[in-house]
Amino acid sequence: MTILRHEFHQQADKPAKYPSPFSLRLTYAEKAQLLAEAGRKPLGVYIRERLFGQDAAPRKRQGNSPVKDHEALARVLAALGQSRLSSNLNQLAKAVNTGSLPVTPETEADLQQACRDISALRADLLRALGKNPGDGP
Repeated sequence: MTILRHEFHQQADKPAKYPSPFSLRLTYAEKAQLLAEAGRKPLGVYIRERLFGQDAAPRKRQGNSPVKDHEALARVLAALGQSRLSSNLNQLAKAVNTGSLPVTPETEADLQQACRDISALRADLLRALGKNPGDGP
């Protein structure tokens, strides 16, 4: 037997970290009912809790949701939804590139206010992700 085959068989004989998954067929109505009952919990966690109750073994969290503060994230998304930020920034960039942006005290004040608004959105977003707004770029 070659060295590669030998190593393969050694690895294949080791027990798996986790048992193989179990598949369960549900009707659309059954799955919809389970999803509704599960709420924000992953469906697998909810089913395991329903089956095993307090005896359900806790799972390691994968951290697939980096959101730490859902309220802060909601504020950011609401502010972005109400703003025309991307359109307005595009218009400003176009005006600057064509030289047609009048630099008046009002324009400068508006740009500074926009920078403060974007900075506040950034801080809220970082807080929602569990980061400190003063950290790094």
